[in-house]
Amino acid sequence: MTKKSVSPKMMVTSEIGTLRRLLVHSPDSGLGKVVPSKAQDWLFEDIVHLDTIRKEEYDYYTKLLLYFLDPEKIKGKLRKIDDPGNRRNFYKPGHKEFYKSDKVVELQWLLEEILHQQQTKLELIAAICAMEGVPYQEQQKLQQLHPDKLAKLFISGSYDDNQLLFAPIPNFIFTRDIGIVIKDHVLLNKPAKQARTREALLAKYIFFHHPLFKDYRNNILELPEKHPHFLNPKEGGERKVTLEGGDVMVVSKDHLLIGISERTSWEAAHQAINLLFEKKIMKKVTVVRIPKKRDYMHIDTIFTQVKKNVWVLLGSFSKKAMKKLDEDPIERVLEGNPKKEDKITFIQFHAKKPEQPIYFDNLESLLEDISQNDLGCKGKTTFIYSGNNEFPFDAREQWTDSCNLLALKEGVVLGYDRNNKTTEAFRQAGFKTIHVAELLEKLESGKITPAQIKDTLVLMPSAELSRARGGFHCMSMPLLRDEPDL
Repeated sequence: MTKKSVSPKMMVTSEIGTLRRLLVHSPDSGLGKVVPSKAQDWLFEDIVHLDTIRKEEYDYYTKLLLYFLDPEKIKGKLRKIDDPGNRRNFYKPGHKEFYKSDKVVELQWLLEEILHQQQTKLELIAAICAMEGVPYQEQQKLQQLHPDKLAKLFISGSYDDNQLLFAPIPNFIFTRDIGIVIKDHVLLNKPAKQARTREALLAKYIFFHHPLFKDYRNNILELPEKHPHFLNPKEGGERKVTLEGGDVMVVSKDHLLIGISERTSWEAAHQAINLLFEKKIMKKVTVVRIPKKRDYMHIDTIFTQVKKNVWVLLGSFSKKAMKKLDEDPIERVLEGNPKKEDKITFIQFHAKKPEQPIYFDNLESLLEDISQNDLGCKGKTTFIYSGNNEFPFDAREQWTDSCNLLALKEGVVLGYDRNNKTTEAFRQAGFKTIHVAELLEKLESGKITPAQIKDTLVLMPSAELSRARGGFHCMSMPLLRDEPDL
């Protein structure tokens, strides 16, 4: 008798293979507590309207993910879910009507479940109270809370809507940044900003303690601080190890991209490359160094993959733009020599000969090389540009995440409906576009199935979500994707 193969719970070898499982976090009450005076400290450009984000924007995302990944949880239930009397119950971890999918996995649900483990609960309370400066008497009080209420408190910072114990972590909706799955390993992040340190701690406890990841605990990767950066006069700088998941892309089973950016240091890239080569997880790693600008933040804000041979990107990183920078000496002199951290570089390291890196002149050349040599594409590589490469729409729409798209499967991606010029560029490249509300109606009625959807940009409502400066690539941490057809 042959042994029945067990499908993995965690395996990611591409950006575009059919998505089977991911981590998400629905907007919580902490988002509604971001005030103007603290917005930038908490990495927001503006305050957002919580009810609009929940009911008119993010809820569409949750429903669409369920139709694609776990249709039994939603098929035939759409009218009940949208009923004004009980619609929020479907999205609330801890409520009996919560969707509780092991395919579209809610982080708060996982956190609540590990808090049922008494030792884990006590350890996490102690760690967070020390981090947040909570008095000992209050710490004792937290030990009496039910795991459901404690999980909400750790994320929102409050016992209820009126009593704040410590600051919320409103960036927890951007689950990409807490870590990244590389094959069957998890590389945990080391956040660059103080506002995200509690996120990193919660993520670490979830990955080490939740049963969903019990078979992968030896595959959790953490980057060490090998240099005493804290002794430096400038409190760290590039020697400090900071890394966020938006700067890491698994583009093939053997090739990883790591961005050096506002949030990820070159020391972190250095440590990650050594670790991945030492453990023989990757054969090559390409470093993409971008300017340390708030406009960009991570590499997934300037490009993401749509198909094996189709990418969406910001035109200022194209061949034409990079060539112009080299050929215009007057502009170069007037601007002065760019700082080292503002230079754009593309360096590829190979495990067999790391001392002999390969250099690329521009982003398009790198992405063409991935499409042709890693993914076996024979034809031309297509680039779809933010704002259709028209000024000022290119910069405006990149700011509202025109390049930050999530692939549900090859050729089917989610993006914001406000980026009109980028949508036009998708249509010119032969893609269909459809608003998520219309698509959900067709899925619910059976007029279409996920398998029938090809080469499509799904337009998602975005008036408030875009204020948070993150797209659907940011709001997803893929745990399991099918191997793409090569």
